[in-house]
Amino acid sequence: NRLCGCEEIIDKAESRSKAPSEPSREPIAIIGISGRYPRAKNLNEFWDNLKDAKACITEIPADRWALDGFYEPDKKLAVEAGKSYCKWGGFVDGFADFDAQFFAISPNEAMNMNPQERLFLECAWATFEDAGYTRDRLKDHNKVGVFVGVTKTGYELYGPGLWNQGKKAFPHTSFASVANRVSYCMNLTGPSMPVDTMCSSSLTAIHEACEHLLRGECEMALCGGVNLYLHPSSYVALSSLQMLSREGQCKSFGEGADGMVPGEGVGAVLLKRLSDAERDQDNILAVIHATGINHGGKTNGYTVPNPVVQAELIRAVLDKAGLNARDVSYIEAHGTGTELGDPIEISALTSAFKKDTADTGFCSIGSLKSNIGHLESAAGIAAVTKVVLQLQHNMLVPSLHAQKPNPHIDFAKTPFVIQQALSSWNSGSKFAGISSFGAGGANAHIIVGQYVQAQRPQGLHSGPVVIVLSAKNEERLNEQKLQLAQVLNRFTNKD
Repeated sequence: NRLCGCEEIIDKAESRSKAPSEPSREPIAIIGISGRYPRAKNLNEFWDNLKDAKACITEIPADRWALDGFYEPDKKLAVEAGKSYCKWGGFVDGFADFDAQFFAISPNEAMNMNPQERLFLECAWATFEDAGYTRDRLKDHNKVGVFVGVTKTGYELYGPGLWNQGKKAFPHTSFASVANRVSYCMNLTGPSMPVDTMCSSSLTAIHEACEHLLRGECEMALCGGVNLYLHPSSYVALSSLQMLSREGQCKSFGEGADGMVPGEGVGAVLLKRLSDAERDQDNILAVIHATGINHGGKTNGYTVPNPVVQAELIRAVLDKAGLNARDVSYIEAHGTGTELGDPIEISALTSAFKKDTADTGFCSIGSLKSNIGHLESAAGIAAVTKVVLQLQHNMLVPSLHAQKPNPHIDFAKTPFVIQQALSSWNSGSKFAGISSFGAGGANAHIIVGQYVQAQRPQGLHSGPVVIVLSAKNEERLNEQKLQLAQVLNRFTNKD
């Protein structure tokens, strides 16, 4: 049927082993957040782009590589010639800019470091800063973990060309160093690990961070992901798999979906057990109620999703959170904009919700990939960031390029409605499900909800306070003042 065998999926999912639900576990608080995305150097600009329904896709910038000899619009010819039939993407401006001295790194070492490592280090610093944690304050926490999703290589491929020019440069890529660099620079002694599960990497990193927090293996955890396209080989490889869109539009759940559009970005969140965050009077932005991961096993093809197992994962996370599907009012979907993947994802979600309700049309759904492209290893953290911003502003932003839905999805028979316009998030219970599915079968799903303010001691900040700003020069001091004003506006402006 038009839901790609939804009834069969539901039957199979319900017939599989039904383990008793896990006892309720403590939620995890998000106490800091930062990120840079296409056409957005900070989260204020990112939010403006989302609420204004801005498509942030451009042609590949000239500072990456030339299109001559790389781009071939004919898909068949491109694959045969080892070229790319896509010249579009979402790109981070100033991706190579880095203040090495600020982090006590020599210019030569910084030049050889993969820009993804440098970019995530900057984002990690900004995330601690957003949460109000300096290096001195971090000393009061016994163990702080770092978990980062990263998949892209390519920077090291520039080495042979530089050596042939007689240059003593050794560009390299180390996934481990992306995490370890943060732990080293910030003197953090908790677990420090990269995560590579392809497109589900950063959401899996969040899952791992939550598990380590709940087991008491760290007191706080910084987690996120980074993705940059630094060499044309990445596009050529994706073209060889015919995964890219020729039009340069990611039409998540829309008619004419023809593939993904590559996207770049970096993002991170700082996590703490909710009881600890409340005790320490941290600024709690949102709450992670449950996380989960699994694998689709063997399917009809290595990149073909398994809707039965996807449904089981979503159902298991709902049960772990102690939620009814009717409580969930928004889904930030994986939604890569492929003819096969999007209907399968809707079928899996419908199956997971079916256990609780047969109601239709009550849950909004969207995908950030329609705005900024598919960030691969950073897709999950970008999705979490979008949901947190929607919770903070009490608004749902539109998903693009889906005015005409995918004809293979009969949304009228599902719980889901594509979010087509900017609107208030009017649901009484603000819970959102977030999915990331990695090519090869590694799935991740988490549930994020609005934080309900706890009763806090009175008098601590009952009157005016002095905020002291410090910087090395007047230019940087003005930047500090601007950042402070932006933070204050976050709390005073509701839109």
